[in-house]
Amino acid sequence: MSGNGGSGYTPRSSQSGIERLIQQAEGRIEESVYNSQANDLLQEVLKDFNQRDTSKNWEYINALKDAINEGIEGTVDLAFGGSVRKHTYINGLSDVDLLVQINNTSLTQASPQEVLRHFESQIKAALRNVDGVQVSSGNLAVTVSYPDGTKLQLLPTIRTASGFRIASSRDPEQWSNVVRPASFARKLTEANQANSGKVVPIVKLFKGLVNECGIDLSGYHAESLAIKVFENYQGGTSYKEMLTHMCRVSTDLVKSPIADRTGQSLHVDDYLGSANSLQRRQVSQSLSRLAQQMEVADTQRSIARWQEWFGDE
Repeated sequence: MSGNGGSGYTPRSSQSGIERLIQQAEGRIEESVYNSQANDLLQEVLKDFNQRDTSKNWEYINALKDAINEGIEGTVDLAFGGSVRKHTYINGLSDVDLLVQINNTSLTQASPQEVLRHFESQIKAALRNVDGVQVSSGNLAVTVSYPDGTKLQLLPTIRTASGFRIASSRDPEQWSNVVRPASFARKLTEANQANSGKVVPIVKLFKGLVNECGIDLSGYHAESLAIKVFENYQGGTSYKEMLTHMCRVSTDLVKSPIADRTGQSLHVDDYLGSANSLQRRQVSQSLSRLAQQMEVADTQRSIARWQEWFGDE
């Protein structure tokens, strides 16, 4: 009787093939778990970013409005600008930009610097008995910093039919040509809608990440980069994929100036100098290192690395 039937013997080559399939399946499971954990972490970070004390901000804002209105005829109107207007505000990281419209007041005929001096003196007088508040004035705005980390920037403006006039960046004693912050906000909104509503959250995560890594990028610059990065984007829509893509693509984009759509200045990133300047190369190198670290984290499936970046150790 032959003994070669039903022996259970499996050739070595077949065993190796089965082992490879098992390893591949296990690898895919580990990768799926890692990606899920990373995206869950980023989701929690966004929830934290989105939690801000709105009632406290309005208490501050109304007090500042009352202070500015003292000693002038008429009443100023306030409108949100900057990251609040574009929904990319991060509590504790972004300043709250307030456009102070002076059209129907006795300040209309004053120069921008005269208006700023009025703002600064009135606010200092109103807050002189409040501990820990700091008031400072620049060429374009008055900044009020509170002990809880809130920063309010008050930018005097003259509203026109098509936009605003602010202090000129070239000559702060004169009002600028008409600037159109709404046009930029619309462009960012369009990019966000074209990418499943994910661009605005990615801008918030990107701002938090570059701040944590000490990379010198303004909020407006980050928003402008996002518009370019996600134009005609065809990649995945998870937070981790899109954030990694933004870091990688921005590495090259930061080397060249980006035109300012609002008309406020020539470029949104003049603070980094001309094309391929030393500052731009330094920022590019920092973003490149960050993108490489993300790739290593993916290879090692390291959630701990993402926790370090977002301060959740």
